[in-house]
Amino acid sequence: MKISIFGLGYVGSVSAACLAGKDNHVIGVDSNQKKVDMINAGKALIIEPGLTELTANVVANGYLRATIDVNDAILNSSVSFICVETPSKKNNDLDLQYVKRVCTDIGHILKEKNEYHILIFRSTMFPGSIRNVVIPLLEHYSDKIEGDGFSVCISPEFLKEGSAVYDYYHPPKNVVGTSDVRVRNFMNVINALITNMPTIFLTIEEAEMLKYVDNIWQALKIGFANEIGIVCNSLNIDSHQVIDVLCKDAKLNMSSCYLKPSLSFASSYFAKDLCAFLYESQRLNVNLPIISAVLPSNKTQIERVLNLVIEQNNKNIGVLGFFKENIDDLCENPIVEIIKRLIGKGYTLTLFDENVSEAKLYGVKRDYILNHIPHLSELMVESIEELVDSSQTIIIGNKAAEFEHVFDLIKSDHVVIDLVRIRKTPPKIKQYVGIYW
Repeated sequence: MKISIFGLGYVGSVSAACLAGKDNHVIGVDSNQKKVDMINAGKALIIEPGLTELTANVVANGYLRATIDVNDAILNSSVSFICVETPSKKNNDLDLQYVKRVCTDIGHILKEKNEYHILIFRSTMFPGSIRNVVIPLLEHYSDKIEGDGFSVCISPEFLKEGSAVYDYYHPPKNVVGTSDVRVRNFMNVINALITNMPTIFLTIEEAEMLKYVDNIWQALKIGFANEIGIVCNSLNIDSHQVIDVLCKDAKLNMSSCYLKPSLSFASSYFAKDLCAFLYESQRLNVNLPIISAVLPSNKTQIERVLNLVIEQNNKNIGVLGFFKENIDDLCENPIVEIIKRLIGKGYTLTLFDENVSEAKLYGVKRDYILNHIPHLSELMVESIEELVDSSQTIIIGNKAAEFEHVFDLIKSDHVVIDLVRIRKTPPKIKQYVGIYW
C-alpha cells in the first residue's frame, strides 16, 4: 500500500515507521528539512523504545522515505494520514493554522490528480473542525466535492509516551469517524494489517469528541487520585493501598457503571459522604478542587432539565418515574426537586410511578416527600395513559420498562423529555428531547 504521512512530529514519525514496518511504502512529509534529512538517513526523530531500530530498518529496506514536496507525496500515494500539530493559542483556543495550511497544499494537488484519494486526519480537533474547516478548504482548493475524488475521515490516535511503538501495534481501540462506505472498507483493511482488533466506526463529530473525552478522562483520573492521596497522606494512610483495592472493583469502579450522561445522581449516600469528606478535608487544611466541584456540578443538571421544560412553552407537565426503577427511596432525589421547582413556577404537574404512593410512604420518606410535594396524592394518577392525556410535556425519570410504551401513546403536540435514555436507540421523532443525546 502507498501511504503519505503529513507532519513528522511525535504521532507522524511513529506512524510512518510503524506503517512502513508492515511493508507499506510510506512517504513522510514535513516542512522542516532537518527532519526530512534525518528520516532519509534512517534516524528516528524522537526517543521511543524500538523506534530507532525500526526507523533504520524500514529506511534501509526502502519502505520509508521523507520529503518536503507535497506534490510528490500526494501523487505517489493513495491515502494520506494528516498528523500535523494543533497547538493552543494564547487564549487557549485551538490553533488550526497547520491544519489549514496542509489542507490548502493538498487541495491544490488533488485538483490535478485524477485518482481517488483518502485523507485520514489524526490531528486532535474540536468537533465541527472537519466538517466546517477541513472539508470546505479541501473542496475549495481542489475544485472537487468531498466523496467524489477524495474522502475525509478522522481516526484519533491513542499512543502513550514511552510505549508508542507497542501501542501502535496493540492499540486500546481502533476508532474511525466516517459515513463513507469506501473509507470504512479501506480502514478495515489497513487496520487489519496492524492489529486484529476490530474498528469502531462513529460519526466524524463523535470521533473528534472521543479524543478530547479520552484525554480529559485520563487527566481527571490523575487529578482525582492525587486529591485522595493528599487526604490519605494527612491521615497517615497509604493511598496506594486504598486505590489498588478501588481498582480491583471491575463491577462498579473500573467499569462503564455510572459513566453515562444522564440526570444528576440521586443517592443520599453520595451527597452525605461527599459533604463529610469535604468537611474533614477543610479540618485537615487541604484543598480538593476536583472533589469540591462534584456537588455543584451535580446541581447544574437540575437547572438544565428545568430550562429544557421551560423552552417547550407548555404548562401541563407529566412525570413518569420519581426514582430508580423498582425502588421507592425519594431522599435527595433530583426528580423530586424538579417537581417542587416546577410547581413553584406555576406549572401543572401530573405524576405516575407504580412504586410511589402517599399511602405506602412512612417515616423519613413520608416527611421528606410531603415537605417537597405537599399534595402528592392529588398529583398522582393511576396509569400512563391518564398521564399522557393530561400532559403536554412528558418527562421520563427512570428506566421502568413500561415507560417505553409512552411513544405509542403520544400525539403530535406532545413533547417527551428523556432523562435516562429509555431506549438504546432514541426515537427519531420531532417531539423527542434527550437530555444529553
